[in-house]
Amino acid sequence: MRKIISVAVAFGLIFGLSFATSQEADAAPVKHYANCKALNKVYKGGVAKNSKVKNKGGKTHYKPYVSTALYNANHKLDRDKDGIACER
Repeated sequence: MRKIISVAVAFGLIFGLSFATSQEADAAPVKHYANCKALNKVYKGGVAKNSKVKNKGGKTHYKPYVSTALYNANHKLDRDKDGIACER
């Protein structure tokens, strides 16, 4: 009986800690930028929604940083709606 209880407690701790860790990683705050000048100080090539998006405006000087969460927080800065905010 004690073995069953100790196994159940160990399983509960492992499951509980792994679930809590994944929630903390997802809850990380994402910075909102007021304009492209502020965003480009940190991310020179802008921010892409995913790695498959292509720039509609032609050749760019810098490769964009890929982050869906960061793009979603700053999607208003994507004037040409190509999936890359503030590309240079």
